[in-house]
Amino acid sequence: MELLDLLILAFSVVFLVAWWWRCYSVVGGGARKLPPGPRGWPLVGNLFQVILQRRHFIFVVRDLRAKYGPIFTMQMGQRTLVIITSPKLIHEALVQRGAAFASRPPDSPIRLVFSVGKCAVNSAEYGPLWRTLRRNFVTELISPVRMKQCSWIRELSLENHMKRLQTEAQQNGFVDVMDVCRFTVCSILVYICFGAKIGEEWIKEIDSVTKDVMLITTPQLPDFLPILTPLFRKQVKRAKELRKTQMECLVPLIRNRRAFVDRGENPTGEMVSPVGAAYVDSLFGLEAPGRGRLGEQELVTVCSELFVAGIDTTTSVLQWVFLELVLNQDIQEKLYQEIVDSVGKDGVINEEHVEKMTYLNAIVKESLRMHSPAHFTLSHAAIEETELGGYKIPTDVNVEFYIEWMTEDPSLWKDPGVFRPERFLDGDGVGVDMTGTKGVVKMLPFGAGRRTCPGLALGLLHVNLMLARMVQAFKWVPLPSSPPDPTETFAFTVVMKNPLKAVIVRR
Repeated sequence: MELLDLLILAFSVVFLVAWWWRCYSVVGGGARKLPPGPRGWPLVGNLFQVILQRRHFIFVVRDLRAKYGPIFTMQMGQRTLVIITSPKLIHEALVQRGAAFASRPPDSPIRLVFSVGKCAVNSAEYGPLWRTLRRNFVTELISPVRMKQCSWIRELSLENHMKRLQTEAQQNGFVDVMDVCRFTVCSILVYICFGAKIGEEWIKEIDSVTKDVMLITTPQLPDFLPILTPLFRKQVKRAKELRKTQMECLVPLIRNRRAFVDRGENPTGEMVSPVGAAYVDSLFGLEAPGRGRLGEQELVTVCSELFVAGIDTTTSVLQWVFLELVLNQDIQEKLYQEIVDSVGKDGVINEEHVEKMTYLNAIVKESLRMHSPAHFTLSHAAIEETELGGYKIPTDVNVEFYIEWMTEDPSLWKDPGVFRPERFLDGDGVGVDMTGTKGVVKMLPFGAGRRTCPGLALGLLHVNLMLARMVQAFKWVPLPSSPPDPTETFAFTVVMKNPLKAVIVRR
């Protein structure tokens, strides 16, 4: 270890000792009256206790919930986590008192490299910048006018998607559902964001960089012990190199689009959407509070957020849906019959059709219930000290909402481990609102309240359209050499440990 590293480590230990004596008492009560929780070790709290268990954090949370109840505290290094698992408390915090818990905690140094100081819809602190970015996102991406305006993009991309499915099946004898769907979703989002039709290799590069960004920004040791960040110079250097790659990948698209918007230049013909129809067009003239006009760094951050949030979530949902359809052929046939009754065997399925397909929507909801894209919402923070469940919630703690538990609760769902779409037609899922704003909260796959996923409607539209088209054209059956495996693993979203491979048969 270099001398500089030793000096940093020594200073860090002294600082952590002082910090620990000041606030170690917060776990299990203390002066700040935080919720109870497990007593931790000096300096690092519960951090190494979790690491040494060698299992995913959600399993630790489940054990602690059984011991400490629906709200408890964990001291993870320098970060204090208040974890909330009760549907009632989640609804109170996110919906009834949404503004009180609408901010975000500080980001790690690595995340700040990509967010350019939290200049993004998901990471911005609650305030004028967040309001401006979110309002623009909603207006320019998911308003009814914009959704309809982009119908041709989805139609063109889905035509290519069906051809790609056939080609892969002919070449390999099966289809890798996640792989094919990722490419199509990324293509749609490039069209929508930049108004550009680009080559296959460029699309794959955007997808690859997006995956790398998601992986490098997942929680790591410096997130919980920021004072030790100087000891992780290699990771920070890798993040900066990846940021450079991300800039090199997306800046040409931004510059080409700006030249098209400002001067009508389109020498390669890649700009296919009219001026004002691409998401990035709205960002060129946007005045961001505290920032002014967005530069290329900020434009890359805001545009890439669309890919980070849209690709993995949409394709993960699709993969889990097809797992259930492959395992439950009777459900797949019932869905196919609904599609035929709606548009015929060869009719073109559009947005209006999928909105009216009740069984299709029930299948997607049931898949989201059983296979939520994430077990936690993104971290929240209180905008000022407040109270929840009889405990104090300071502004300097991470408020974590564990949303998966409610979907497995037998007091909320009958036979929660059984995939049964009919529950959303005439059972315990009737009237359930996935945004948590109506009735009893029973599932929140995309969060709730002011920080709910703003792209929810767009993502579900892509899921429904792709699912309906794929089932209309093909029967999906298991690949004998690689049977469907529902084992989960945890990346940016909850995905299959062994990606689904299926055989398709032309109907």
